[in-house]
Amino acid sequence: MKNKLAYVLVVIGASLWGIIGIFIHELSNAGFTSLQIVTLRVVSAAIMLVSYLLISDAQLLKINMKDTPVFAGTGIMSIVFFNWCYFTAIQEVSLSIAVMLLYTGPAFVILLSRIFFKEYFNYPKIIALLFTAVGCMLVIQLFPLSNKTISFYGVLVGLGSGFGYALYSIFGKVALRKHPPITIITYTFVFASLALLPTSGLTLDSTLLFSPNILITILGLGLFPTVLAYLLYTIGLSMIESGKASITATMEPVIATALGVFMFNEVLTGFQIVGIFLIISAVIILQIKGKKRKTVARTP
Repeated sequence: MKNKLAYVLVVIGASLWGIIGIFIHELSNAGFTSLQIVTLRVVSAAIMLVSYLLISDAQLLKINMKDTPVFAGTGIMSIVFFNWCYFTAIQEVSLSIAVMLLYTGPAFVILLSRIFFKEYFNYPKIIALLFTAVGCMLVIQLFPLSNKTISFYGVLVGLGSGFGYALYSIFGKVALRKHPPITIITYTFVFASLALLPTSGLTLDSTLLFSPNILITILGLGLFPTVLAYLLYTIGLSMIESGKASITATMEPVIATALGVFMFNEVLTGFQIVGIFLIISAVIILQIKGKKRKTVARTP
């Protein structure tokens, strides 16, 4: 019964990640830039997470100042960068393609782990890299060539979102040596907020920012695909193996792709669908074949 509840929580959390496109489209249509949307997400999430820990367990907010570079890495070099790339890719290409490019992250993790942690390649990793590469070529229609052109800039920032997501795993692996996942997630958003607030162009006297519809959308963005998604996934992760949780979390791209097709009328070719299948398969192969190891709750 406990395992069933864990899977339910992970599926709900991953599904909440998958609906983020709804909030991005709303804020983008209202006139907010990608950088401003990232700022709204991380600031609202930081406020909610800090408030939650102050109420539940304030001890989890205590960190050593020597660890701040690591949180700057997870918050600024990863979260700020990959969210900006992801949101921009959604606007430049489509939600369906953007989420698949984001899911090149595990392939970047393999490459970066080889560089920084000297982790060796094995057959599952090589197969996963091959599946990801071929899947990406099909998704962005590099092969077969299509009359429909996809923004090169959109593809570039989409791949950037995958790279930024991979950086979180690298910095997060270091942070996990001293801190629990909830503390890492909280300070990740705090540091991201500190970096974005002075540079995002958001102003406190903005009538747009404080209109009722926009406020509801901002709160929804911070609560549902961010705070609730992370909390539900983390609770589920504590009950089952991390590999099984990660496999279950591949529900996210499925939900996001379905949302793009049915809600935003995005059209996918047969080759693109095959590419999506290959990318998701690559993620699953890595989790099934990979050795059990302590992981951070992922951060789309």
